[in-house]
Amino acid sequence: MKSLLLASLTATIAALPLLAPAAAQADPAKLRDSVRMVAPALEKYTRTTLVGDVWKRGGLGLRDRSIVTLTALITRNQTIELAHYLNVALDKGVKAAEISEIITHLAFYSGWSNAMSAIAVAEDVFAERKIAADQLPAASPSLLALDEAAEADRARRVGALFGAAFPGVVQYTTDVLFRDLWLRPGLAPRDRSLVTISSLIASGQVAQLTAHLNIGMNNGLTQSEIAEAITHLAFYAGWPNVFSAMPVAKDVFEKRS
Repeated sequence: MKSLLLASLTATIAALPLLAPAAAQADPAKLRDSVRMVAPALEKYTRTTLVGDVWKRGGLGLRDRSIVTLTALITRNQTIELAHYLNVALDKGVKAAEISEIITHLAFYSGWSNAMSAIAVAEDVFAERKIAADQLPAASPSLLALDEAAEADRARRVGALFGAAFPGVVQYTTDVLFRDLWLRPGLAPRDRSLVTISSLIASGQVAQLTAHLNIGMNNGLTQSEIAEAITHLAFYAGWPNVFSAMPVAKDVFEKRS
């Protein structure tokens, strides 16, 4: 059974370039024309509000806005504009190695299949921009230093809550998530937090948001940056998800102040 499952997974990964939807390669100009033909008001809001205002707001740099946008699209498995925003991110200072790490990180926070869909699009973008394997992070790099005391406290609390009922999840959370993934040097801890917070909000998962907002601020994110990321996400993840996140973030801000 295991060999059959492995063979199936290997075949799926090998076929990724064939799985990319044609819409994922949509030309931005043609997409704008399509929007204008179907929903002229949406085209106006895109041009005047999203591009003309939101992306020009202060408080969050264009590099960070690109990371937040990529995270929302990958988390929600919305690939029609992904190629465009991958190019925007690369133009705004997000390195190919960081995009590679964002996709890897989101496999854990939004699911493997969403990450695989993103890879199918990113592969073409990387090829067009001649981004080679030597520009990408190693599969097993030397890891960043771990705050052993903080991790021991986290592991103790999670183990006490869930260890007896869900030992597998607790084990992978400790061994893979926090003692490996979060320590990969290809993406700064501050950026990993920005990705994680954005993914939780984009998927409407606020149960862990308090913990990750605090981790993010400990990693260097400021209150104004988080507030702007949430404002940005209103347009890419929808107002309901943002209004679910705002009370949680407000509570964290007030307690930390």
